[in-house]
Amino acid sequence: MRYFTSLIVLIVASPALAASGPFISLKNTDFIVLLAFLLFIGVLFYFKVPTLIAGLLDKRADTIRSELSEARTLREEAQSILASFERRQKEVQEQAERIIEAARQDAEVEAVAAREALFATVERRLAAAHEQIASAQAAAERDVRDQAIKVAIAAAQSVISAQMTAASANKLIDTSILEVEAKLH
Repeated sequence: MRYFTSLIVLIVASPALAASGPFISLKNTDFIVLLAFLLFIGVLFYFKVPTLIAGLLDKRADTIRSELSEARTLREEAQSILASFERRQKEVQEQAERIIEAARQDAEVEAVAAREALFATVERRLAAAHEQIASAQAAAERDVRDQAIKVAIAAAQSVISAQMTAASANKLIDTSILEVEAKLH
């Protein structure tokens, strides 16, 4: 402490030693400045300015400490919210993947069902076409047969009419009447 005091005296006295004339005099400006400075320091201590400044600095330190604490709390909350959002995003992504996979499987099932329905429709149409062909073939055969019968009847009629005489016609009519009479009774 003694070393510190002597250091202060040397610092304060060095300008005083540089001045001309007696140091302790109201005409010496260095002395007046020293007195004003000491008076200023005394006033500061009298009104407890260092204590006030220390109190203000302590309050500021406490405010900063509380703001840091609040910032830490907010950071931790933000991190927990971020983690929650990341978990939720992961769950939503997994759910979306499950939905896509289910849709893909449903599409495959629907494609198989559509393919089977298409084959069934084609088979029904083929069967209908075969039936139409068979029906058309039967109709054509019937038409040919009917036409052949008509031609045969016409040919037989022309042959019979050419060979038929009146006596054989009457004999045929009588025989037909007797047959009809026998079948009706």
